[in-house]
Order: sequence, then structure tokens, then C-alpha cells
Amino acid sequence: PMLLSIRFFEGAALGGLPAIAIAYLSEEVHPKHTALAAATYVSGTTLGGLLGRVVAGPVAEYTDWRIGTMTVSMVAAVSAVLFLVLAPRPRLFEKRPDDGPSLGTRLWTNLRDPRMLALYAQGFLLMGGFVAVYNFLGFRLEAVPFGLPQSLISLIFVAYLSGTVSSRVAGQMAVKFGRGPVLASSTAVMIAGVGLTISNNLAIILTGLVVLTVGFFAAHAIASGWTGQRAVVGRAQATSLYNLFYYGGSSVIGWFGGVIFQHVGWTAMALFVMGLAVLAAVVMRFARQPTLPQPT
Repeated sequence: PMLLSIRFFEGAALGGLPAIAIAYLSEEVHPKHTALAAATYVSGTTLGGLLGRVVAGPVAEYTDWRIGTMTVSMVAAVSAVLFLVLAPRPRLFEKRPDDGPSLGTRLWTNLRDPRMLALYAQGFLLMGGFVAVYNFLGFRLEAVPFGLPQSLISLIFVAYLSGTVSSRVAGQMAVKFGRGPVLASSTAVMIAGVGLTISNNLAIILTGLVVLTVGFFAAHAIASGWTGQRAVVGRAQATSLYNLFYYGGSSVIGWFGGVIFQHVGWTAMALFVMGLAVLAAVVMRFARQPTLPQPT
């Protein structure tokens, strides 16, 4: 119970970071470059996700899990200090007057805008499917006919490096071709990657995992940055809502994917994830609807 409680509050603290980061970039970076800036930020988060596993795993193996956790905590503390020292002071931040829209108004304005809801759906559906694959592929690889040891299975997270590259490339392509086409293409790549994991050939499965990761992080980079750029009222709340849906998909779909895998098998779960990605692409048509009038 103590460990779960600490993890709960840790998640609450971490959940606010990307929301504030995207809002900060949307304010400080020229609109022409916000897609690339947000994509670069997402690229950094892939390195963080990989680093946590690469650092904590070996340390915990040769000491214990408490030392591994403490090591990651120390890395996080050093990173926080470096941010305070290196980050430039905000130049375009404008403090809102006290008589501005209330918190509830800012949240509701974004929740009733179909364009924003379409972007929130991207986070929920794509992240959910992505997490489901990573959560349960290891169980498939340690079973017959693969029988891989846990030490090798943990290396599948190295595929995150492909997302480090693809998220930034997606940002560059969005500047050139627009966010919509790049988001649709990235979702298609993700679908293709999941499809490859249905194979019983280990090389094809791992290739599919890399392709899936390329597509997901590219799509996530575009959708998260687009959220901050599109918000007219409550930009910080808009990006916070994206993260709420993003982590909600991770929790709900990430769990439900395991239910499908356990009872029906990997092929059914992969088809389920592919269906989620198709649904996300279909939902994005609502993003082209006009913005609702904003409250005064």
C-alpha cells in the first residue's frame, strides 16, 4: 500500500510536466515552429522513458530495487536543477487578470470544441494501443515458441530510440506539409507496425515493434503540439486535458488489451489495437469543424 500510494502521487506530479511544457512552448515559440518544438520535446521524453529502464534495471539487478529507484530519483533531481539553471526566462507569458475566465470555463470551452476532442481522442486511442502492445508483448516472447529470457525481453524498450528520431522528423514534416497529413501518415505507420507483430517470426515481430514506435511517437508529437497551438482559451488546461486522455488511454486500454490477450490471443489483441488506430484516424475529421464561439 505504501509503494502504490507513492506511485500515485508520483504519477500526479509527472502528469503535470508535459502539460506545462507544451503550454510553455506554445507561448514562447513562434507559431510557425511550435510543431517542431513540441516534437523535439516529445523526442526527449522517449529518451527519458528508455533511460529510466536502462539505468534502473541493471542497478536493481546488482543491488536491489530500492537502490535502482533511488538512482532514477537522483537523476530526476539533477535534471530539475539543470532545468532551473539552463532554461531561459519566459518572455511572452502574460498573467491573466483575476476577472478572466474561471478554471471551469477554460476546461469546458476545450471539452466542448469538437476539434479539441478529436485531438484528445488521438492521445486516448493511440497511447492506449501503444501501451497495450508494450505491456504484453514480453509475455508472448517468453512463452512458446520463442522462450526468450527476461534479460533479452527487456531490451525491446531500445525500440524507443526509433521514436526519438521519428517524433522530431514528424515535427519537421509538419512545418512543410501540415499537421493533418503527417498525423494521418503516422497513424498508418503505427497500424502497419502492429500488423507485423502478428507474425510468428521473431525478426518480423521486432521490426513491427520498431515501426509501431516510429508511428506512435510521430503521431503523439503532432497531436500534443497541435493541442497547445489550437487552444484559444486556457492553453495550459487544453494541454492538461490532452494528457488526462493520454494517460487515461494508457490505463484503460493498456489494461483491457491484456484481457483480450489472455482470453483470445495476440492476434485478436493486435487487431484490437489496429482498430483503435483506425478509429483515431476517422475521429480526426471532426478536427476540421469550425471553432465554437469563445466565452467573453
